[in-house]
Amino acid sequence: MNIDGLRELGANVDEGLERCMGMEDFYMEMIELGLSDERFETLGQTLEAGDLDNSFEHVHALKGVIGNLALTPLYETICEITEHLRAREQMDYKPLYEKLISQRNAFRS
Repeated sequence: MNIDGLRELGANVDEGLERCMGMEDFYMEMIELGLSDERFETLGQTLEAGDLDNSFEHVHALKGVIGNLALTPLYETICEITEHLRAREQMDYKPLYEKLISQRNAFRS
């Protein structure tokens, strides 16, 4: 992935770069680390187990990481999951989680 690819996927690259002091290499390294965060997988496990409290903790942490990287489409899905979990909604989270992972994979390619 490169800067142009990030833009094509809807990332707010200018905002992300600003947070990384304009250092493109550092920004790209932070994106790689953020997208590799083990909380993506742990979130899937806790959602599948119906553990809304731990799911909220994981998704809320991801919200901060992905928000700071300005990966807008991914961030919006994370926000949607976060709000459902904040309200402790008993629902099928699988479609939202699958969307999240699909978006993450798009940013990783």
